[in-house]
Amino acid sequence: MANHKSSLKRIRQTATRKAHNHYYAKSARTAVRDLRATTEKAAASAMLPKVASMLDKLAKRNIIHRNKAANLKSGLAMHVNKLA
Repeated sequence: MANHKSSLKRIRQTATRKAHNHYYAKSARTAVRDLRATTEKAAASAMLPKVASMLDKLAKRNIIHRNKAANLKSGLAMHVNKLA
């Protein structure tokens, strides 16, 4: 266990930040999963900008890599475009 006040504080900050990041990453993954499961073009088209925004925010805050966000957005856009 840490002995210094500053290291104890860092441990607390890291735990708080990890919980915060996990919540937003998990909610974005759920949104991606829901969009992939959607079979209606109108509903999927309405969901796509919201999900893309979530992924962009995660990438901006370094929760996920920017290339991963780009790949997910590209795949989701192709999914929406394939729907009839």
